[in-house]
Amino acid sequence: MNFFNQHPKLKFKVYTAISLALAVAIPWSATALIRPEINLLSKTSIMASTKTEDLIVKSLMEISSGEVDSALITLDEVLATTPNFKLAQLVKGDLLMARAQQFQDFGSPNPNSDDVTGYRDEARKRIERYLDKDSDRLIPEPIWQLDRSQPYIFVVDADKSRLFVYRNENGIPQYNADFYVTIGKNGSEKKYAGDKRTPLGVYLTSPKLTQKLADTYGDAAYPLSYPNEIDRREGKTGSGIWLHGTPHDTYSRAPQASDGCLVISNQDLSSLAPILQQGNIPVIVSKGLEWLKPNQTSKDKQILLDSIETWRKDWESQETEDYLRHYASAFSNGSLDLNHWSEEKRRIQASKPNVDIKISNLSLLRYPNSELPMAVVTFDQSFRSNLLDSKMRKRQYWIQENQQWKIIYEGAA
Repeated sequence: MNFFNQHPKLKFKVYTAISLALAVAIPWSATALIRPEINLLSKTSIMASTKTEDLIVKSLMEISSGEVDSALITLDEVLATTPNFKLAQLVKGDLLMARAQQFQDFGSPNPNSDDVTGYRDEARKRIERYLDKDSDRLIPEPIWQLDRSQPYIFVVDADKSRLFVYRNENGIPQYNADFYVTIGKNGSEKKYAGDKRTPLGVYLTSPKLTQKLADTYGDAAYPLSYPNEIDRREGKTGSGIWLHGTPHDTYSRAPQASDGCLVISNQDLSSLAPILQQGNIPVIVSKGLEWLKPNQTSKDKQILLDSIETWRKDWESQETEDYLRHYASAFSNGSLDLNHWSEEKRRIQASKPNVDIKISNLSLLRYPNSELPMAVVTFDQSFRSNLLDSKMRKRQYWIQENQQWKIIYEGAA
């Protein structure tokens, strides 16, 4: 007979304390914990990462169902491949203290320390991901339409500490994988430099930094385009928001532990390297993320598409006043406000030249957590007249003003 079966009261105390500390009801058995098969660039590249998370959750579920000795075996398997996984170290330490009949609470002897609180929160977030059976089959609402220059898109659910990866299949996002992620110490909604918050919005990744970095950034770091055009016009400050790895003595960090960056394990970051090395991967960071079924479409998407096409036609017709009605009262392109923009357009279009304007390769992403409904629109623009023949990649931000979609920013992408 094993130790914990010989001491049933202690066994009950251990798994009750850990279960209560995590505050999660687990409705299935540990043997049912199987992550659905995924299809990233290389399935083998994330097998180790998947197995690690499967096993730590499995061990916690085993404890919650009273299978304490099985949990020890599972934890040994976790630590054999990821010896720097501090959550696994802590839980195993609790179980070993229980064997020595010294167990008091989750994270003893300092159950209320910040570190233990972080481990508890991490465990809860990881388990809650497995209780959420729908994310693999649903689409984040902000992804309205992808263009062919966006083979992948990342969506960070700041509430759930998850980074979701979607592959672009003919403009439609297909779920690939998801990873545990750490955000800022003080949460999200970054506003100024040094607030230790992660920005909410739509950003693009840059190629991996090549300079030598401090160990705190792990194996690699990929800058995000914070502050973007909307951040700057809203007066938000700060910089150096990266997607990066963890220190080499740490497999993962608490859900809120960075200075504002997005942090994933070095193992997970390595599995994403084939995607990240392409650069320009859109990253949506959101709170209160909404999810849609694959056949659902946001009601605002088609209205916005119609507004974009009307804007194009009004510009092509050189009916300047009709064209200018598509611009919001607070419009700015970074140097001209609406009044100066309007003066410039009236001057240019006064002779009503014949022009041909085409839009292609169109991307629509709803901007998360904005005060007014807003979307980021990116497209290839072809402009032809008897004086000019130009092509450019353009970015616009559209907001709803008086229940109509209007442009609040326009510039080169």
